[in-house]
Amino acid sequence: MRTERRLLLGVVAIAVLLTAAPARVDAQQSADPALQIGSNDLGGVVMGPSGPEAGVWVIAETTDLPTKFAKIVVTDDRGRYVIPDLPKANYSVWVRGYGLVDSPKVRTEPGKTLDLTAVVAPNAAAAAQYYPPIYWYSMLKVPDKSEFPVGKVAHQGEWLTVIKSGGCVACHALGTPGTRTISNELGEFKNSAEAWERRVQSGQALTQMARDIGKLDAERAYAMFGDWTDRIAAGELPFDKPARPQGIERNVVLTLWDWSKPTAYLHDLIGTDRRKPTVNPNGKLYGATEDSTDFFPVLDPKTHTASEVKHPVRDPKTPSSKDHPMGPSPVWGADPIWDSQTSMHNPMMDEKGRVWFTARVRPPANPDFCRRGSEHPSAKAFPMAESGRHLSMYDPGTGAFTLISTCFPTHHLNFAEDANHTLWVSSGVGGNQVVGWLNRKIFEETGDEAKAQGWTPFIVDTNGNGRRDDYVEPKAPVDPAKDKRLAVNIYSVAVSPVDGAVWGTNLGYPGAIIRVAPGSNPTETALAEIYEPPLPGYGPRGGDVDRSGVFWASLASGHLASFDRRKCKVLNGPTATGKHCPEGWTFHQFPGPQFKDLKDPGSAEASYYTWIDWFDTLGLGKDVPIASGNLNDAMLALVDGKFVNLRVPYPVGFFTKWTEGRMDDPNAGWKGRSLWTTYSTRAMFHLEGGKENRPKVVRFQLRPDPLAR
Repeated sequence: MRTERRLLLGVVAIAVLLTAAPARVDAQQSADPALQIGSNDLGGVVMGPSGPEAGVWVIAETTDLPTKFAKIVVTDDRGRYVIPDLPKANYSVWVRGYGLVDSPKVRTEPGKTLDLTAVVAPNAAAAAQYYPPIYWYSMLKVPDKSEFPVGKVAHQGEWLTVIKSGGCVACHALGTPGTRTISNELGEFKNSAEAWERRVQSGQALTQMARDIGKLDAERAYAMFGDWTDRIAAGELPFDKPARPQGIERNVVLTLWDWSKPTAYLHDLIGTDRRKPTVNPNGKLYGATEDSTDFFPVLDPKTHTASEVKHPVRDPKTPSSKDHPMGPSPVWGADPIWDSQTSMHNPMMDEKGRVWFTARVRPPANPDFCRRGSEHPSAKAFPMAESGRHLSMYDPGTGAFTLISTCFPTHHLNFAEDANHTLWVSSGVGGNQVVGWLNRKIFEETGDEAKAQGWTPFIVDTNGNGRRDDYVEPKAPVDPAKDKRLAVNIYSVAVSPVDGAVWGTNLGYPGAIIRVAPGSNPTETALAEIYEPPLPGYGPRGGDVDRSGVFWASLASGHLASFDRRKCKVLNGPTATGKHCPEGWTFHQFPGPQFKDLKDPGSAEASYYTWIDWFDTLGLGKDVPIASGNLNDAMLALVDGKFVNLRVPYPVGFFTKWTEGRMDDPNAGWKGRSLWTTYSTRAMFHLEGGKENRPKVVRFQLRPDPLAR
């Protein structure tokens, strides 16, 4: 570990020398007629020792605005760049690219033509510090297939699911600067395996990290991670290198704003109604801070102002993350930094611009109307004793909150395109084996939260008669005269625009996707279908449905999967228990290297969520699936069967969970369309910049060419 620290300090010293005191230089005029620089733009040419540097990033950053702001573009094939529409401020500008180290920062202001000089990395170790986490994480040596079962893990794929999006990488990337090293502040240990055992006890996520490592043979897992960081400390470098942006990837314009606080983290953001992305044009964006704080951030991109709003609870006895078990953090010390009663997980905006959250509003024990003996229709069918998270609505126009106590637990949420504006929710990992909904029309007409909500278990039509009947319980064998209940929960939730079916993912190995056809009275008529991915796919996390009714999901196997139910030969009956429609699946391998020595197809990528751009809000086309590249520092858009890799190069470690497309002006070309995300890692302090980082909003725009303005 001491060797590792000396190596990192050497690399950092090189970078510090190259990027030390920013220099103010005069603008240089370019004779290239393609470089048209307006009063709010910056542009020029990036040159290296061998000539123009194509496919590198030019970053302009300022702290002169109300919140920290940066804009990033990519050079074209002649090394030219244009950064458009910069707010008036003084900027530090520099060049970053694969094969380079950061160039000296130049102080300037908009309206200048500024040529820049790229700095070639002095060695491979210096160059690798800018690689996305996947290139470091893929160095991990996973137990070979022939060694399984390993402890209680029967298959290599199951092991991979846990150390990817089914566990570890569901909350933060691995391979970032803070995870591929062991801090001195953690303590002294006999070996790195012991250091890793102590590491997963750090901070208020102890319970979740212990849960996930406990799914594996923990001793073997600690040794595996210890070997990984030992080899990196000894100087081993990634066996693969990232390519620079190519083609349309060079047309991206990235804008970043800081929001929230260094000790907080974001789960998602929202700024429009995904059913109608022209809602709230140029308006504010709202974040969900989950277990970190009850103060959710608000960004006004017009004024570059970040603020906070406190989300209330109904009952002061509502649990708080401040009380989570924890070990001292090598970054933050022995005191808790999270203090959230509301645990806001996921926001959505309605057609009126109001923000709906899955949020905790009270202690877990349910009121009587949810329980056995109640006359509530859903409680009579399937009583609910408790729910750990509920619903809320925030009206930005009035500043008022509406808190809604639900009998069912909530996790993600999505509105249906129906007359009732039905809000469907998933229950997440530890749910109560139901899918729930809120009839917004009834709720707004009556204010009666009990009357407006409902839920149903997942019942498969295993007797094949096309309707819901009496059912057998999950552990009972299939009865040809009855239906069968599934002991599942859905993690993601999406509503098909085609037929109103509700789709979701069931986590685990091999995992599955679930479809629910609500019927006329979902409590009594809803029918579920379950489909397991065939190998080489496994481990779905987040998914979405396109406007043709095809469901797309991010898989832990390193694939983006699509499932087209129209291809299925069997939809119900006694064999419709998960493995009956392999023909419905198609797999697309994510970019980036596979794990070292792993021969199966796939990638070390551990994508968290896939979102479908229904209305071409980015400019790549309608119904384009866009997956979070959580280890690629990227959003990964599948266009005509090939991935467009939209990387966020600064700060290294971009990690998001949800995507949002908005049309501020459908008639304004590329400037009126945007994709919005936020850094969603629970550990911004693991990234480049360390504990001074704040979560960031990221706006993606796609112009017609790299010099458009």
